[in-house]
Amino acid sequence: MNRTQKTAWSLLIETLVFLGFFSVLFYEITVLKKLFITIHWIWALLFFVLVAGFFIFIFKKQSPREVLSDERDILIQTRAMMTAFISAWLLLPAGCLVLRFALGITGAIEIWLLSLIIFFILLITMLVYSVAILAQYGWGGKDGEK
Repeated sequence: MNRTQKTAWSLLIETLVFLGFFSVLFYEITVLKKLFITIHWIWALLFFVLVAGFFIFIFKKQSPREVLSDERDILIQTRAMMTAFISAWLLLPAGCLVLRFALGITGAIEIWLLSLIIFFILLITMLVYSVAILAQYGWGGKDGEK
């Protein structure tokens, strides 16, 4: 498994943890109208432990001859970046349409909710990017070999 695949797996797991954390936070703020601080510290600690573990996992070389990236890795990253870019441009209007149908034409939305929506779109775009990389490698740890 090369560095690009390791990075994609770590980004996928970190994004899923982050999405879970912010989904719980969004639910507590909007629906329950309260905030449980102790649970959020546990989530934050879990996230930072994951990030530190993945940095060690990504930057540890398997052998001294291992290269950082080659032409195929650059091509895969370029395609994945284009897929993520297209998904972001599709998700931004979709988020606006969801708000329009949920609140109506004259509905009002709080300002802090807009930044949260854009952050969720960023997380989903990161998820699309990592899945696109892993799909192009074939989801395996064999460097794309069948």
